[in-house]
Amino acid sequence: MAKSRLLPLGEPWKALTPNGGLRRGSTVLVQAQPGSGGLSLALSLVTEASTLGHWVAVVGVDDPGVVAIADLGVDLRRVLFVPRPRGAWAESAADLLDGVDLLVVRPPSRTAHRVARQLMDRVRERGTVLIVLCEPGAPWPLPVDLSFDITHAQWATSSRLDARYLTVRVGGRGEAQRAGEHVVVLPNRKGRAAPG
Repeated sequence: MAKSRLLPLGEPWKALTPNGGLRRGSTVLVQAQPGSGGLSLALSLVTEASTLGHWVAVVGVDDPGVVAIADLGVDLRRVLFVPRPRGAWAESAADLLDGVDLLVVRPPSRTAHRVARQLMDRVRERGTVLIVLCEPGAPWPLPVDLSFDITHAQWATSSRLDARYLTVRVGGRGEAQRAGEHVVVLPNRKGRAAPG
């Protein structure tokens, strides 16, 4: 498969980001309170790329909810999971960079500036997209190229959980600075991400 500069995004993310894709070598931050949809958002960012044959690794997610990931549309045949690397999460992530196009990491605690810098430098060198999932209490220590900050999450219910509405502030460097705040549905009744 030829390497293009941009990895594809599905809706609604395609419409909310500069150039409609994720630039190789970039770092993307998904920041959310626990239980407010951060993991779902991070994994929905890799959906389109995985279905088109790109490889994904997920590091540091104890119980990824494989059925929910499949419902999002992620091609599980293209995903490697390293659920419990403990203190070696950065080393595990760095080891996977040569074999994947997108790398989703959830650091177990506050990340040291040096560790973040080394990982981001390797990502840029290898042309991988790094998607970091953090909580506001343990933020990523360096500026990122693109960020998704979940500011509000609300479930719509009937006799079951029907959909979760997320208010997401999209930002970052360059053109991403102008992105703004949007409402998205994640998951909708079909388990997918959709415009709000």
